[in-house]
Amino acid sequence: MNPAVTNLLISLGAMQLAKRVPFDDPDVLTYVRIAYVATQVTVLAVYYYVGLQIKKKNDQTVLKYVEPNPMDKDNSKLITTTVRDYDLAETSKLMRAVYFGCAMMAFMHLYLKYTQPLFIQALMGLKTLYDAKPVRIHLIGQAAEGDLKRPFKAGGMFGAASDPQTDKAAIDEAEKRVGKKEE
Repeated sequence: MNPAVTNLLISLGAMQLAKRVPFDDPDVLTYVRIAYVATQVTVLAVYYYVGLQIKKKNDQTVLKYVEPNPMDKDNSKLITTTVRDYDLAETSKLMRAVYFGCAMMAFMHLYLKYTQPLFIQALMGLKTLYDAKPVRIHLIGQAAEGDLKRPFKAGGMFGAASDPQTDKAAIDEAEKRVGKKEE
C-alpha cells in the first residue's frame, strides 16, 4: 500500500481514537504527555543509534546522482558523495524533523492548549520511525534495493520530477555543465 495512504489511514484512525480519550482528566493528560515525550526520546535514540551504525560500517562506496531542480531543469546539481555521508545526511534530516515536530507540538500544546495532537503524534512517531529508510537499512537489516536504493526517492510535492536521477546520461550531462562553469 502507498505510504501516504497508510499515513492518512493511521492519522484518521488515531483522530477517531483521540476523540474518545478524556483529555479533561489531568491523569489521562499526564499519561498522554509522558507517552508523547517517551516516543520522541525513543525515536531520537534510535536515529542516534542508526547514525552510530552508519559510522561503524563506514561504507565509502561513491554515490553519484543529479539532484533536480523542479523549477529550473537546467539548474540541476551534480552530487558526488559516499554512502556513509549520504546516510548520515538522511539521518540528520530525520532528526531535524523530530526537533521541528517537538517545537510545533510544544507551541500547539503549551500555547494554544491543543491536546489531541499529542496523542496522534505519539502514535505517528513510531510509524515514522518504522518508515525511515536509514532505519530499515541499518537497524532492521533490509537490503538497499528497490525502494531503499540510494539515493532515496523524494516522493515530494513534485513527484518524480523531484526524484534524484542516477542514470548515466543525466550524470554525464551534469558533469558537462559543471565543466563548462569552471572554464
